[in-house]
Amino acid sequence: MDIINLLITLISGAAGGNIAGAAAPNKSLGVAGNSIVGLIGGGLGHYILKQYLGVEVSAETVDGVVKAVQGLDLRAILENVGASGVGGALLTFIVGLIKNSVDKKA
Repeated sequence: MDIINLLITLISGAAGGNIAGAAAPNKSLGVAGNSIVGLIGGGLGHYILKQYLGVEVSAETVDGVVKAVQGLDLRAILENVGASGVGGALLTFIVGLIKNSVDKKA
């Protein structure tokens, strides 16, 4: 993963975490908490998309051979943004649920 994809992954994950926090205020961890959990979730979302679903977001294939993308590929960027954003949002929501259930027991 090059630095551009890493930055896109982290920013998308943080944005997804903050969007999830805004959409479900009772599950929100605060701006900093949503951002940190979103960063982690974004990285996990990118990894899952790449490893388990077989989608390569930073390279293209030609006749079954992977070659490096020269410049920015819009499809790869959108896949990265989508996977990272959804991963960040999901992890933020899950951590918010866990936090709320622990707070209710205490």
